[in-house]
Amino acid sequence: MKKNVSLVLSGGGARGIAHIGVIEELEKQGFNIKSISGTSMGALIGGVYAVGKIKEYKEWIYSLDKLEIFRLIDFTFSSQGLVKGERVFKKMKKFIPDVNIEELKINYAATATDITNNKEIVFTNGRLYEAVRASVSIPTVFVPVKTKDSLLVDGGIMNNVPISNVKRTKNDILIVVNVNADVPVYKPPTSKSVKDKNQKAYSQKMNSFKNHLQNILPIQQNERFAYFNLISKTINILINQVSAMVIEKTPPDILINISIDSCGVFDFYKAEELVKIGKHIALKNIKEYKNKLNED
Repeated sequence: MKKNVSLVLSGGGARGIAHIGVIEELEKQGFNIKSISGTSMGALIGGVYAVGKIKEYKEWIYSLDKLEIFRLIDFTFSSQGLVKGERVFKKMKKFIPDVNIEELKINYAATATDITNNKEIVFTNGRLYEAVRASVSIPTVFVPVKTKDSLLVDGGIMNNVPISNVKRTKNDILIVVNVNADVPVYKPPTSKSVKDKNQKAYSQKMNSFKNHLQNILPIQQNERFAYFNLISKTINILINQVSAMVIEKTPPDILINISIDSCGVFDFYKAEELVKIGKHIALKNIKEYKNKLNED
């Protein structure tokens, strides 16, 4: 009989791609995911899984090193964010169809932050796409989602490891995946030729991106861009401190820690490597959990 799982997926930008590997390993090991609670990238991966599109999403994200990534980025440089996000989220609609959360086969919750009313917003009904769009709105990067009475940004600001929002089922086990953990980095074996090829392609794109910014940004805007980076780093420190306290307060049955140093927030070109990391760490922690059960 398969063991039911209530799964919590943290935010963490590109590192959240590791959630795919974790989910694949859980299924391989015979676990049955009955409930998912996610923030930011965790909400996105959880939503894609809930609608049965995770295979297609993985294939697409694996191809990102072959695409003009920056064509998906529509810069705005407004006071609310660097990117409008319309192009990225239009692409996202391919993997998150127009469905209501309550129509999904598993229990699902996406976490966002209402910065107008200073409160956490938990989406457990309504349009799935709108819930994910709000949850992934990283402050200073994506323009926030405006509603009649609120302004919604990334749920990680208040709850990056949303254990409190996952719907538990009888006799389930709680599994938490934190992709911002202060643990050593695991590097999966990769052939040197593949690694060099990916790194070269990424470096070319990053250099092109930097040149593009220098051409379109006046000095004052360049300074603002530096401030965005500073603010983002500061926010990450605060988020990680709160996440550690949440995990300590509600210890999961299985905690899967992915190192915050696995990649940068926007290193989506490392998708294949990140999925391997997720699988490896998940398998290691699942074995430890099963061994402990056998000892008891």
